[in-house]
Amino acid sequence: MSITSISLFKFSGILDKTWAFRQMLEARWRLATTPDIQFYKLLGSGTRDGFYPYPNFGVYGLLAVWPSLESAQKGTCLTPAFRRFRSHAFEHWTVFMSATQSRGKWSGRSPFNVNKGNNDLNSTSGLTAVLTRATIKAIHVPSFWKQVPAISHSIVNQRGMLFKIGLGEVPWLHQATFTIWCDGEALDNFAFRGAHGTAIANVRAGDWFKEELFVRFQVLGTDGDWPDACKVTKLTNKHSPAIDYQ
Repeated sequence: MSITSISLFKFSGILDKTWAFRQMLEARWRLATTPDIQFYKLLGSGTRDGFYPYPNFGVYGLLAVWPSLESAQKGTCLTPAFRRFRSHAFEHWTVFMSATQSRGKWSGRSPFNVNKGNNDLNSTSGLTAVLTRATIKAIHVPSFWKQVPAISHSIVNQRGMLFKIGLGEVPWLHQATFTIWCDGEALDNFAFRGAHGTAIANVRAGDWFKEELFVRFQVLGTDGDWPDACKVTKLTNKHSPAIDYQ
């Protein structure tokens, strides 16, 4: 079984924001030596819920893949790299997920193993999360970002959308989005229609990406608090397994 965690951290004040920015380089060796961690990415965020290219120096993300739910829960709470992030942040929140569909690569790898028993792609029950990530060809950067305002506007009042944030490794060029939906049907209604559906068609027709990834997850639980994700936290807390941090 493979478990993915996405941890978000919010920082205030020049000292903590500067510390967080430095961690995009300095935390790599700590994460590389973290027990059980199989894949990780340090991520910045953009302004306006992350869906705009200008960096938000107050919010950062940390994605990791683990061999089990227990190792993910303990790793995101107790290991030195994650504890340092938590100690400097004034808010933090982690989502634990199991991949049900994955296609594409990230940095030449396919790290999200689809767990057997969770691969019913037509299922519309339970919270569904989606991670998209792409490396945009430099020549197509202006065209790509012209699509963003319409997509950002359309998703605000989209039925079934519970949480959204834009993340990335390199501003403008290496972009990711992470969204959580009440079910798979709500996700599909947004993904293949309207502004987002048009953007997908343009990307395919223009061959805008050097590399891309799409992963659909089943949400298993959360830890911490994030005001914009209160609906997700309330729903998952009813079913999240107890965490033994001993």
